[in-house]
Amino acid sequence: MLISKWDQRFMERAEQIASWSKDPSTHVGAVITQGKRVVSEGYNGLPQLVEDSPERLNDREVKLALTIHAEINAILFAKQDITGCTIYVWPLPPCAACMSVIIQAGIKRVVTVKSKNKFLQKRWESSNNLALEVAHEVGIPVVYLEAI
Repeated sequence: MLISKWDQRFMERAEQIASWSKDPSTHVGAVITQGKRVVSEGYNGLPQLVEDSPERLNDREVKLALTIHAEINAILFAKQDITGCTIYVWPLPPCAACMSVIIQAGIKRVVTVKSKNKFLQKRWESSNNLALEVAHEVGIPVVYLEAI
């Protein structure tokens, strides 16, 4: 699969957006594009209007129960049909739950990076593997860029 300068640019944008996350352990960003145009962006965090207090963010069980992943936020904020679009996800591939929503939304290409963080790789390994399996099953290419 051909990697373009636009792929690199949009991945850099996903990295920038990830920095907006208030999650104390993992910052994830997503950008949805149609051609060379950004359709939507999102980062992982608690739902709007829900207080992102340190007590919630530092309680792993509560944080995981309330956090909306970057990919889902980007899909929700698109407010338009995103069939055929590309999603860029940084700093790790989509989990299985996010990939299911990506498939359902009609996104046709996923561009991501393999995390250089060994802890994140291990923590999300089984979910990332399942996500890759179902993407392959439905014909969605998952393209890996070098981590930036």
